[in-house]
Amino acid sequence: MKGAFTDAKADRIGRFEMADTGTIFLDEIANVPLALQAKLLRVLQQGEVERVGSSKARRVNARVLAATNANVRDEVAAGRFREDLLFRLNTIEIQLPPLRDRREDIAQLAMYFLQRHSARYRKPLGGFDRAALQALLDHAWPGNIRELDHAVERAVLMAHGDVVRTSDLGLRQPAGATASRLEEMTLEDVERLLIQKALDRYEGNVSHAAKALGLSRSALYRRLASHGL
Repeated sequence: MKGAFTDAKADRIGRFEMADTGTIFLDEIANVPLALQAKLLRVLQQGEVERVGSSKARRVNARVLAATNANVRDEVAAGRFREDLLFRLNTIEIQLPPLRDRREDIAQLAMYFLQRHSARYRKPLGGFDRAALQALLDHAWPGNIRELDHAVERAVLMAHGDVVRTSDLGLRQPAGATASRLEEMTLEDVERLLIQKALDRYEGNVSHAAKALGLSRSALYRRLASHGL
């Protein structure tokens, strides 16, 4: 309310009032401080809010969507999240698998982000070359959708041609990720990975990649054909 604190020069409604008869999205709900959790619980239970500087309760009726990448039940057990608030929020729970567990979505999401960032930076790009697309599919994505969005935005900024290449993406595997992946791969998959990495390192130069792998050019070409590279 006007005058409630320094620089409060006019009345202003809060987010719940703005969402009245509509929907409010609370992202990263597990990061809400305990003191604020108590206030949020009151809003959810009683459907009332009070503006800062006012003692008048105002009725609000908003659908609440909450999201978090934390395990809220673990947060409750650690005393960092109120159990009663969890019960009040958790009417319907939707578990969204991490990006690494739904790799069939990666290409489509990457194209969506590419189109969006290409338009934003006025830099038309036709898509991803085969190696770049494979790099997207192979990446562990510990940062999920946000990491993919950022990687594609970086690629748009760094790209010099008409398509995104692996070097434009700037992907870095976290420590231990490659070793754990190798244990789950076949010999054929490992060979394909090593060839791809050599080609990426030498920007597609077959002669240099073959030399680094200890192969002749003709032997590398045969392997490229067998792996569809």
